[in-house]
Amino acid sequence: MGDDDSEVGERDRTLALLWRGQGPPVPRRRGPTPARTLDEVIVAAIALADADGPTALSVRSVAAAVGMAPMSLYTHVPGMAELADLMVDQLYLAMPRPAWGRRRWRGRVRAVAEANRDLLRAHPWLVEVVALSRPPLGPGQLAKYEHELAAFDGTGLSDVDVDAALTFVLGFTQQQSLAERAVVATRRDSGATDAQWWAANGPLLASVIDPARYPRAVRIGEAAGAAQGAAYDPDAAFGFGLERVLDGLSALVEG
Repeated sequence: MGDDDSEVGERDRTLALLWRGQGPPVPRRRGPTPARTLDEVIVAAIALADADGPTALSVRSVAAAVGMAPMSLYTHVPGMAELADLMVDQLYLAMPRPAWGRRRWRGRVRAVAEANRDLLRAHPWLVEVVALSRPPLGPGQLAKYEHELAAFDGTGLSDVDVDAALTFVLGFTQQQSLAERAVVATRRDSGATDAQWWAANGPLLASVIDPARYPRAVRIGEAAGAAQGAAYDPDAAFGFGLERVLDGLSALVEG
């Protein structure tokens, strides 16, 4: 977050804001009735983060994006920590949750990972603010959790193991999304694609890297690069890793 965020939010008020309309009314701070709604503030903040990243979020920038004075923003949220929770929960609430039907558990869990990856790709800043520990327990988070837990129905796992298995899958997806974000940032900052970088630097590397000294690095690196079209391919890494995650869970389920 930007320069106006606080490290510790007013969690009771955050929960009340997350469940607004479904619980006791949220006390509003004194002052005139806001010209903008809380939902408009959340949408504007998400758009700002999508465009410029989470560091662009501050009381001033969000207020400007929604068209209000900075101090007026406090009539909606206590601070940026609470707003971040609201943003995350709003995106969770909007996630598609199709019925699982008769799909086998492995296909269902694969779909969970892919849906979370799609969300993190659409909103890359999320990977920096999403917490697997003590997430904002709003309607979006709980609807997402309920749907994803159901992907493990019929596996025979205990409740504790189902929760751990889901955390395992989500953790893998977040790590892969972080790696992909780093690749995107490198390509953006360098101004060159992987193919352009290798075309420019390949001759130099070929002249200094001795295949006799690094036989595996040269042989396997060339094979992987030729297969992927780059030294690292986020899609290939995600696909390979997800299958290994599912293989590991299969051992647990079958055991």
